[in-house]
Amino acid sequence: MVTWLLLSCSAPPAQAIANGATVPDGRYGFAVKLTDYDIPVKGGGTRDSSCSGGLVAPRWVLTAAHCFRDVDGRRVARPVARKTVATVAGSKRTARVIAVRQSGTADVALAKLDVPITDVTPLRLSRDAPQVGTSVRLVGYGLLRAGTTETPDRPRTGVFQVTSVSKLEIGMSGVQPQRTTSPCEHDSGGPYFTVADDGTATVVGVVSHGPDCPHTGADQAGRVDAVAGWVRSVIGKEASPAAKPKPKPKPGARSATPVATPPGPTGIPASWKYVGAGAVTLLIAAGFGRLAASGGGSHRRGGTRRRRR
Repeated sequence: MVTWLLLSCSAPPAQAIANGATVPDGRYGFAVKLTDYDIPVKGGGTRDSSCSGGLVAPRWVLTAAHCFRDVDGRRVARPVARKTVATVAGSKRTARVIAVRQSGTADVALAKLDVPITDVTPLRLSRDAPQVGTSVRLVGYGLLRAGTTETPDRPRTGVFQVTSVSKLEIGMSGVQPQRTTSPCEHDSGGPYFTVADDGTATVVGVVSHGPDCPHTGADQAGRVDAVAGWVRSVIGKEASPAAKPKPKPKPGARSATPVATPPGPTGIPASWKYVGAGAVTLLIAAGFGRLAASGGGSHRRGGTRRRRR
């Protein structure tokens, strides 16, 4: 969770989901790779990098705020590289990023494309924070292991479980295919999402930071519901209808979220239908490319506790 572009972040890159699975053709077409070419480097010179993201409107990609930073490491509301290209998994087209909007709170940003991507169904925005124990899916274009340098051309995915929820972040730990399934450098901005019975994908978070991959600990994601109002104010009428808020459980009622098994190309393998006892099943799309991480914590940009950029 959009065409994957190499983003112009000063933080190190994050891996494509380590110990994840290759995304089959036709699934999770909203996944995006953002590729940055010729990012200025402090002291002179340039470098290339990339982040992951998810298409939330024909001309807008949801990604991590730390994917767009200047030479001093400050988040900026503009492209930083000479050219940032968005590659959308389910589209035959690519686009260039022409503008950036920062949420100002959570590690969430929006990248505007020069041309609309109309042959892909965008992600919906979550209105609710996922409950601890919920299962979600991640998709990304990051590295396969910390310390490597080449990002994949195809996205990777994995299933994660929500371990904590704070004001602006969600803790996520790998469940399938392995307990060590985790986002890596260049997975930054990749969407964590759930899939309804009708195949509708709803993004609940974006990869932010965590330990070097692979690992069995928790990574942190920027909460989408915390900034959903801001996102809708930016993309306006282009936004897909927001997911309906979940009804409040009746007193004494048991809370359980079944694992969504969507039909068609967005479906989840039957072997991943249930992630474990008591786990709320949200599907997370994990990307091949690592997110570039920068700043405190392990952002998915590369290195211990760096952003997955």
